[in-house]
Amino acid sequence: MTCYEELRARGLIAQVTDEKEIRELVNNGKAVFYIGFDPTADSLHVGHFMALCLMKRLQMAGNRPIALIGGGTGMVGDPSGRTDMRQMMTPETIQHNCDCFKKQMERFIDFGEGKAMMVNNAEWLMKLNYVELLREVGACFSVNNMLRAECYKQRMEKGLSFLEFNYMIMQSYDFYHMFQTLGCNMQFGGDDQWSNMLGGTELIRRKLGKDAYAMTITLLLNSEGKKMGKTAKGAVWLDPNKTSPFEFYQYWRNVGDGDVLKCIRMLTFLPLEQIDEMDGWEGSQLNRAKEILAYELTKLVHGEAEAEKAQETARGLFSGGGSAANMPTTELDGGKFDGGRINAVNLLVACGLCPSNGEARRLIQQGGMAVNDRKVTDIGETFDQADFQGEGIIIKKGKKIYHRAVVK
Repeated sequence: MTCYEELRARGLIAQVTDEKEIRELVNNGKAVFYIGFDPTADSLHVGHFMALCLMKRLQMAGNRPIALIGGGTGMVGDPSGRTDMRQMMTPETIQHNCDCFKKQMERFIDFGEGKAMMVNNAEWLMKLNYVELLREVGACFSVNNMLRAECYKQRMEKGLSFLEFNYMIMQSYDFYHMFQTLGCNMQFGGDDQWSNMLGGTELIRRKLGKDAYAMTITLLLNSEGKKMGKTAKGAVWLDPNKTSPFEFYQYWRNVGDGDVLKCIRMLTFLPLEQIDEMDGWEGSQLNRAKEILAYELTKLVHGEAEAEKAQETARGLFSGGGSAANMPTTELDGGKFDGGRINAVNLLVACGLCPSNGEARRLIQQGGMAVNDRKVTDIGETFDQADFQGEGIIIKKGKKIYHRAVVK
């Protein structure tokens, strides 16, 4: 199976322009493609996972990835999928986030001479002269067409700043600039980026002519990638200091039955033939599939050793045995204990399992807390400081979240 057909078979492509040219470039290792990453945090999260895996697959087939960090567009903020304006970031914060991104991407992508590139669009966007940009690029965009774009329509009632209105032009200019300077002939992005990507394709056509080789190529990733970045607690980060390898493993171990094979197909590098054999799995077999998914993705992000530890810990918890040493742990200092004891509400908040006392009380009253496999139902229940010595205690929140608490 060729590279492009495998992308199709794995469910990674939702829409394309000029499919014939795309197939030829990808299958022959001639694609120089970019995916943009908005540096709004100091870590990538699982919502970026599909893009990273796609870049790795294409590089393995001989194509050249460009990881475009939006240091310039990040100064404006993308209105796509938002109901309000993004908080403005300082150049120092943006640069710090860009540096963190590269370290994480290097686990997936091979950077170096003649290999993958990482570029920051601040390098060219921050140097642009406003009047020159209006004359060179602004004339190529129809305001009427821009306002019909979904990314703008959903913001019109709430209010769309002129600052954000420029985002499409800036992103389009990125493709135009990289096409000319880096030979970039393809762009990928999520479904919320479709209008912006088409803007870049159209800008190249209008400025450089319709017959330029492969310049109209745009691919759209399946929207499932956007759904993977959120949980009830917020984003699941690729940074082990934000989301531990065990928490990362548990996130994928607990995906819904209906999503597990879809995630295995899209995100792992297991052969399609092996995945096809899992299509008929049911019941306990689906739990095995979830273990496979969690192990493979934890290995990709955190390495094989951490994946082994996370799997061992998770299996021990499900079976009622095993060591808790590798699970997320909070070290409590003596100041958390009143008279040598801490109550259940304060314990949940101190461990970061609940953001407030009120939510902690509700969780306990609804039967959502257990300590060392014993359900806690009284919000006034307290625990002795001595119980937290050694390996400490194991707190279970709901059915799937495990946390260890020890005393310093």
